[in-house]
Amino acid sequence: MKRAKSRKIFISFIAIILLLGTLLSSLSLLLINVVNAEMYTSGLAGCVLETSSGRVLFSKNKDKKLPMASTTKIMTAITAIENCDDLDEKFEISPKAVGIEGTSLYLRKGDVFSTRDLLYALMLISGNDASVAIAEHVGGSTSEFVTMMNDLAKKIGAKNTHFANTHGLDADGHYTTAYDLALITAYALENETFKEIVSTKNIKITNGEGENRYLKNKNKLLFRLDGCIGVKTGFTNDAGRCLVSAIERDGVRFVCVVLNCGPMFEESETLLNTCANTYKLYDLTELYDYKKLLPVRDGRKDNVKISTNESFIYPLSEWEKNNLKIEYNLVDHVDAPLKKGSEVGEIKIFLGKDLLFSEKVYTIEEVKPKTIFQRFKEFAGNW
Repeated sequence: MKRAKSRKIFISFIAIILLLGTLLSSLSLLLINVVNAEMYTSGLAGCVLETSSGRVLFSKNKDKKLPMASTTKIMTAITAIENCDDLDEKFEISPKAVGIEGTSLYLRKGDVFSTRDLLYALMLISGNDASVAIAEHVGGSTSEFVTMMNDLAKKIGAKNTHFANTHGLDADGHYTTAYDLALITAYALENETFKEIVSTKNIKITNGEGENRYLKNKNKLLFRLDGCIGVKTGFTNDAGRCLVSAIERDGVRFVCVVLNCGPMFEESETLLNTCANTYKLYDLTELYDYKKLLPVRDGRKDNVKISTNESFIYPLSEWEKNNLKIEYNLVDHVDAPLKKGSEVGEIKIFLGKDLLFSEKVYTIEEVKPKTIFQRFKEFAGNW
């Protein structure tokens, strides 16, 4: 009778444990789903990238090739900045840069501007004529400059991108993806000149005759989103409304791309706020304290400190941080004498089934063999 009762208690206990495990698992999934529910775009494609790690935090059709309208000018700007010897040198506008359709600075033949001023017109008010003027001055011709843009895209790793012009007007063979555009923007934002231009809200530029032009940035998020640093709006009939935006908060930079998205400002703002509130940067080498101790045989110390040579910075949610899995593959012990920097194994960190980090582990201090006194004391104790 007692045995049957004990069995029932044991079975009930196991059932409770299993139920708790299921509830905890369900709660974890619920927390993830709550975040995912806020990460949404009605656009044809979207992507949010944390720039230091390259981790994609949100995506929708991120590799789908689509027209990108004036977000093209992100590449136009960074290509010009990297290839212009003097951004402040003034030059005369050619007839080819006059009367370009779409948004315009309304350049006139013979106007004189610096490349820097035209870059502000390009990125703040989306001047299509400014893009042609820049391309002719920096590349010699628009066709040569477009070749430079495509070469840079390959260098950055934007494998599904091809440019046919400098301004983004609809054209055959002119396309990108949400992911590629995020990569291009992350690259461009590493350039301080580019970053300064796209984060500017208002500016006055002056032509060679002293005429002033007052420019106001079309990116509404610069005026209302905390930490916003740019970068570019776009619209054509084929591309729809497009927006590339970026924020920096607490030392973390996020780039958001939405393509063919009606409420582009509202949805980008929500995506960026959600990512900034959810993900923080962690140095996993500090988070899990790799400076473990490894037993030493015949040394003056009983243990030696070990660590990796490299730090690993990665964006994680609080839940992810608490659910990382760490695997050590280390030797059982080391023998003295031991040099600093001796390899003793490796470490791996997993998030679910995904391997985030794999690195060799080394000793971070030297260990000398036991002194004669230590050996005598040890011998006397054993005797």
